[in-house]
Amino acid sequence: MKIIIINGPNLNLLGIREKNIYGDQSFQDYFIRLKSKFQKAELHYFQSNHEGELIDKLHETGFSMDGIVLNAGGFTHTSVAIADAIAAINTPVIEVHISNVHQRETF
Repeated sequence: MKIIIINGPNLNLLGIREKNIYGDQSFQDYFIRLKSKFQKAELHYFQSNHEGELIDKLHETGFSMDGIVLNAGGFTHTSVAIADAIAAINTPVIEVHISNVHQRETF
């Protein structure tokens, strides 16, 4: 099974930024733990702060992966283009968030 985790803007700062919300572990450390725990899966990771790069990665992997786990960060609330990219690909996409979005901004 091939799965890619795609993280959006500012998630490269996990473990550094707002530790009270996002924790003190970097995503790289978390990804190592995931790969160790799910050794039979072929796990990939991509992060970008740029909307177009996220869309390009969805297009690139959206026909060859078995699943995509997407945390689009702030683009979750604002990007019609990312929503369109997800609608255009075959690979199932699961949207995730680290924090409770219902306890955050009203938008």
